[in-house]
Amino acid sequence: MEQTIRIVVATAWLAALVGAQAPQRPSVVSPEVTSDRRVVFRLAASNAEAVKLNGGDIPGINQGGAMTKGDNGVWEVTLGPLEPGAYRYTFNVGGLSVVDPRNPAISESNNNVWSLVVVPGSEVMDMKDVQHGAVAAVTYQSAALGRARRMHVYTPPGYEKGSAKYPVFYLLHGAGDSDEAWTSVGRAGFIIDNLIATGKAKPMIIVMPAGHTNSGGFRVPTRGDEFMKDFVGDVMPYVESHYRVLTDRASRAIAGLSMGGGQTLTIATPHLDKFAYVGVFSAGLFNMFQVRRPGAATAPAPPPQSPTWEEQNLKTLDNAALKKGLKLMWFSTGKEDFLLETTRQSVDLFKKHGFPVVYEESGGGHTWLNWRAYLTQFAPMLFQ
Repeated sequence: MEQTIRIVVATAWLAALVGAQAPQRPSVVSPEVTSDRRVVFRLAASNAEAVKLNGGDIPGINQGGAMTKGDNGVWEVTLGPLEPGAYRYTFNVGGLSVVDPRNPAISESNNNVWSLVVVPGSEVMDMKDVQHGAVAAVTYQSAALGRARRMHVYTPPGYEKGSAKYPVFYLLHGAGDSDEAWTSVGRAGFIIDNLIATGKAKPMIIVMPAGHTNSGGFRVPTRGDEFMKDFVGDVMPYVESHYRVLTDRASRAIAGLSMGGGQTLTIATPHLDKFAYVGVFSAGLFNMFQVRRPGAATAPAPPPQSPTWEEQNLKTLDNAALKKGLKLMWFSTGKEDFLLETTRQSVDLFKKHGFPVVYEESGGGHTWLNWRAYLTQFAPMLFQ
């Protein structure tokens, strides 16, 4: 009851700010993407004293996020030209973060939602006139956690009408996000559709589980944490019993971004017999190295483990037979990413133990601009 009252009060307060009940309210188009890839954001809020656009991945937003109020009570700001891709944003109205009321497209995070705008112009990320796969939101019962959980699953074009089995790619999101993020802001379904249509990637099933097991933010991935138990004990068995997937090692891949990259290493290393392809995007072994976040001092190193992560996984790290079956271990991080040193040190550790690591440094930082590009690079290398 208390929550309902708060929602009603907040809604009424916002309606007063934006002048929602005024019959002469101006018609507003937002967002508007122009032919030169500029994006115009607008909000009718005649009674607001200040409105700002928020969106961490939008280039230039730190310099251009403040919006200007017109005589008609509509606040507006234009950014760009922007690179083709998907961008999350919200409006800050008098200290309250709100989605764009004129835009039905959203992207979910772990405990909030964003408005979403797509800037066209990419041969890989745009929705093209090709055969499309399907993305389903799948609810399953997690025995490890004792509750219902959700994941998103992509099946390739023709899956519903056929009987063939497919390789499976487990794709993990980053801290603060949800299992929906890779398909909305990450454009994973369209990327794979286009790669399959042009013959650059094999048809595959992609499983995108929820990496958070609570409403909190980043957690250092550890060997016995709840997500790992849910993934190994519930997600993989569910997928293999409900979908036509190949279950041999050569037909399984796993990759993740940021926190999901750390989870990838935490899962794949002790279970290397199950995965032939491992991808780490803007990440590494968080529980081994210090992490410097933007605008902050170096985060304190976690207490020393006994045994250390390397010691815990020594049998796998030095198992020559397992390394022979590993077809690809691929890392990539942007040169402006605050996790660059974490990635470099993680790559050095695996190379020290004889892993055939492929490591590439891109431009840019810790953003979806890079993670979509990494998926575009990584997926064509799978199951070849």
